[in-house]
Amino acid sequence: MLYHLFDYLSANFDLPGTGLMRYLSFRSIMAVVSALLIVIFFGKSIIRALQRHQIGESIRDLGLQGQLEKKGTPTMGGVIILLAIIIPVLLFARLDNIYTILMLVGTVWCGVLGFLDDYIKVFRHNKDGLKGKFKIVGQVGLGIIVGTVMCFSEDVVIREQVPYTQPKAVEQECVEVAAAQVPDSVQLQIEEVESVETIATSTEIIRLSKESVKTTKTTIPFVKDNEFDYSWLVGGDKTLSWVLYVLIAIFIITAVSNGANLTDGLDGLLTGVSIPIVGVLAILAYVSGHIIYADYLNIMYIPNSGELVVVGAAMLGALIGFLWYNSFPAQIFMGDTGSLSIGGIIAIFALCLRKELLLPLLCGVFLVEAVSVMMQVGYYKYTKRKYGEGRRILKMSPLHHHYQKKGIFETKIMIRFTIISFILAALTIVTLKIR
Repeated sequence: MLYHLFDYLSANFDLPGTGLMRYLSFRSIMAVVSALLIVIFFGKSIIRALQRHQIGESIRDLGLQGQLEKKGTPTMGGVIILLAIIIPVLLFARLDNIYTILMLVGTVWCGVLGFLDDYIKVFRHNKDGLKGKFKIVGQVGLGIIVGTVMCFSEDVVIREQVPYTQPKAVEQECVEVAAAQVPDSVQLQIEEVESVETIATSTEIIRLSKESVKTTKTTIPFVKDNEFDYSWLVGGDKTLSWVLYVLIAIFIITAVSNGANLTDGLDGLLTGVSIPIVGVLAILAYVSGHIIYADYLNIMYIPNSGELVVVGAAMLGALIGFLWYNSFPAQIFMGDTGSLSIGGIIAIFALCLRKELLLPLLCGVFLVEAVSVMMQVGYYKYTKRKYGEGRRILKMSPLHHHYQKKGIFETKIMIRFTIISFILAALTIVTLKIR
């Protein structure tokens, strides 16, 4: 909103300072700051309002240390996170950008889905919340929207890396021109370079294509030629490619949002784990949307994806600000309104950047938490069917509750999981150079 206003003022009135909004770095900083201020200044008022209306968490006695003390803590705090993301994005992002629109739609969609779940739990006093099949329907619907936009929108394009063979004659000419423009003191170094260049007949380099293309390509981590086209799996058929990509989008959105939901079980846990994840996605958005950095790092250049940095910055500010109230002892819980939204936003973010195959590494904590639940439930059902008595692999699932049962205090679990998330985030960034 402000971007378009300042752009109009700059174009028509040439007012001093109106050009600031053209800088992605400035708008991203403003998004972080405004998100933080929204959470810190309005968070307390929202907490009081939730307390007045007795919108508190109902706690089941699972035998966990300090668990019953949290009964009555205000929940549905994800509303604070959503406001702190949506408002800065509306203010500082380009609203005519397809990625901004997609992220806003995804944020609101997941927020409504999580809100319905919390509403049923709190006001209908149904501890199970929204039925699983309705959650799946919501996630499938969002996956169809994201997959369809990514496949058919003319604004969703990439520029591919193409090999270019530079002949020796060109290199020789470049060396001679360079030699003519430098002092005699460095002529010897140029002569040495020239003698080396004459050994090779040609040099193959990688350059970005000048033409943007529609494609279903994605990035494969740890591989030098790291682009894979999903359409190859269906023989290049356009309709089948769309169906396949929609199924992939559904799977990723469902897996990540549910993984985030399962991780939200201790004070500050999901918030702390998500901060490095969002930070890495913002970095990847910046380099993927910057033609020079994309060329230098030999990664896929995605025109206009730089606007996702503003979204990532707003989300980063919202999470850091929410941690102010959500850290132990939590003054408010985010509920499914927050956890499903965080997971959904991360999933859509990665799909827009075509980095979804990095998510098992980047969101490793979500993955382990989800796998721990599946293993626990699967093993219990298997042993009950085979031996007549259900057995467990862990003391309790998800994994963070297993460590609670072992007597580790929840603050230590939260900090250790957050440290692991930072390590995984660093490894994700390293994959850019490992290739």
